[in-house]
Amino acid sequence: MIKNIFKPFNNNLKSLLPINFHNVSLKLDNNYFFNKLSFKINTSGISVFIGANGAGKSTCIKLLTGLIKPHSGKVLFSIDNKNLDTIGYVPQKIILLRRSVEKNLLHTLSISNYPTNKKKQRVKEILKFAKLEHLAKQSARNLSIGQQQLVSIMRALVIRPSFLFLDEPCANLDPKTTRIIENLIKTVSKSGVKIIIVTHDLFQAKRLANDILFFQNGKIIEHTETKSFFKNPRSKEVKDFKKGLLLK
Repeated sequence: MIKNIFKPFNNNLKSLLPINFHNVSLKLDNNYFFNKLSFKINTSGISVFIGANGAGKSTCIKLLTGLIKPHSGKVLFSIDNKNLDTIGYVPQKIILLRRSVEKNLLHTLSISNYPTNKKKQRVKEILKFAKLEHLAKQSARNLSIGQQQLVSIMRALVIRPSFLFLDEPCANLDPKTTRIIENLIKTVSKSGVKIIIVTHDLFQAKRLANDILFFQNGKIIEHTETKSFFKNPRSKEVKDFKKGLLLK
């Protein structure tokens, strides 16, 4: 393994936290989806957003990354959350350019502040780590779904961000590829990157999360450490979700 390949340019994560979601309101179809929603994430490691489909997890990620703006309230980082060199984001739907794997990675570097004389070497080391060197010249869109997802994550990491946001990173992947992606996520976290993952998979949350935020109907019902979430949930909603019951 290449040493410190994912270490962020700003390696003082404590200076970049907390992430503060303060009284955020968002209207969808003229109705409030989030209504003065507040939470704070002030720990390193891996935070997981979990809940049923439509609970607000992905919408929250888009607000955190600046892809959509709230109607009121503030999303605050200790840094500028619009800084492309600080945030890496992988959406649920894989979107790759009509270019080779290598040029997909180079494109991200081209719109960042990554040192110009180190860009090609950076792509080489990323491809080597991901064991994608033999696919460097192939069209990214012609890869398997698992390979495309791996390229998407590597494209988000190529700039050495401090934060990585992943929306259902293992959706529709086979168990082998899921294991590869999850091991990668753990490696990235240990390198000092703060990771926030959206998932509906309780087992994945248990394997990866340091803390869990449980969403339902545009609200956060619980925000707790993983051990407490699984052993001593406070709310009926979490207890029902763990049992596989349908939530209203």
